Amino acid sequence: MKWEIEYYTTPSGQEVVRDFIDSLQAVDQAKLGHNLDLLERYGYDLGMPHAKPLRNGLMELRVRSGRGRQEVRIFYVFVKDRRIYLLHGFVKKSQTTPKKELNIARSRQDELKAL
Repeated sequence: MKWEIEYYTTPSGQEVVRDFIDSLQAVDQAKLGHNLDLLERYGYDLGMPHAKPLRNGLMELRVRSGRGRQEVRIFYVFVKDRRIYLLHGFVKKSQTTPKKELNIARSRQDELKAL
């Protein structure tokens, strides 16, 4: 049974993750689309190099750019009823993940828990 992917929407209605994906180059959108298909199919069982667990249920979808020069990351969480919630996306430009990006994802994860 497939998982269902949902996108974080701000209180004002902006679909920030979908907007981020739309801002990527076509080759990166295609690679990300492939990884999202894998995530829908395998859910929890999708592992490295495509997905990596972080802490407190936060997960990271990992996509190497078509040119191999940049890394695209999407933070997500699993929620009830076989749903996956995409929380935040960014282009990784350094070896470590910036705390600012993690904080955005964690804040959105907290919002989900409060619902």
